Parts: sequence; C-alpha cells; structure tokens
Amino acid sequence: MGIPWVWRTTAEEVAAEYACDRFVDGPSVGFFRAADSAAKPEMVFRWFCQLRIAPYSYDLLDHWGKPSPRTLSPGLDELESGQRFMTIFRLVDFTPGRQLTLQIDRPAARRLFGNLAVSYTVSPAGTGSRLVVKLAVPAGGNAVGRYLLAWGDLLMMRKQTVKLAGLAAQAELDDCPSGS
Repeated sequence: MGIPWVWRTTAEEVAAEYACDRFVDGPSVGFFRAADSAAKPEMVFRWFCQLRIAPYSYDLLDHWGKPSPRTLSPGLDELESGQRFMTIFRLVDFTPGRQLTLQIDRPAARRLFGNLAVSYTVSPAGTGSRLVVKLAVPAGGNAVGRYLLAWGDLLMMRKQTVKLAGLAAQAELDDCPSGS
C-alpha cells in the first residue's frame, strides 16, 4: 500500500503554492487533503476559524472526549497572528475568507511531529466551495515517522475536512429562510 500523501486533491491543487511552505525550513513533503462543500467560501472560512477552539476530527482522541461545537462561536473569525489553534498550533499567516496557516509550536509536539505547518484554503467551486488542506512536513529526518504521520494525518484530516465542509453547508442552510 502506498504512502497517503494525497487524498481527493487534483494535480493542480498539489502543484499550487501554499503559505505553509514558507514556515518549514528546507525541503518538505506535502500531505494534501480536500473536500467539497455546498457552502460559500466565506462560511467555510468561518468554520476554519473554529479550529481555534476544537479540532473537528475524532473528539474522543484529540479533544479529550469533548464534542467539537456544532454551531459557530462568535468572534473566532477575528484573527491575529500568534493565536492558538487546536492546542499545539499557532496562527502564522491568514487571508480573510481565503486561507489560514498554522505552525506547530508546542515543544513536545515539535519533537514528536517535527517543525511542520499546515494551510487551510477555500475557494469557490460551482455553487459552493472547495477546501484544500496542505500539511508541509520537513523532508529530512525519520522516514518511518513521516510514514506513520502520513497515515495518522490521513485518518484525522479526512474526518476534519469532511466535517468542516458539512457543518459549513448546514450552517448556511440554517441561515437561509425557508422557501428561498
């Protein structure tokens, strides 16, 4: 079985430039994950901002059993560099309504995963939007660790992207008056 570097992404998405690449020293390997949403990009971006308070993956494993909120929390889309996301990341770059980039910054997490960075991007697609996430991981070092990280990331990030896409679509439906 091959290494899961890419899941549901196109060749163009893999070839694109992402802000996370600027925050990893030296050559890096990219893990790509994507999902489609019926929601507009602005709504998806608001759900990306929710990552400040919850991981939206497997809550039992990565949120100490506490459910990730299913409604938008006011003010989380008011971004500033340095804000904490998902406990082990800090915000290092963002373009409102388009992308946010996080870098791992907890010493224990850096020892475990390396100096990695991740960009969450959203763009219009059809009547909704396209979410693409790139995790940039240093290319040097432990190849076995990188292989295990790729599989773990595939499981967690797949769940996260699909969940965020669905929550954004549901939130947009809930905001829309019936009959419109």
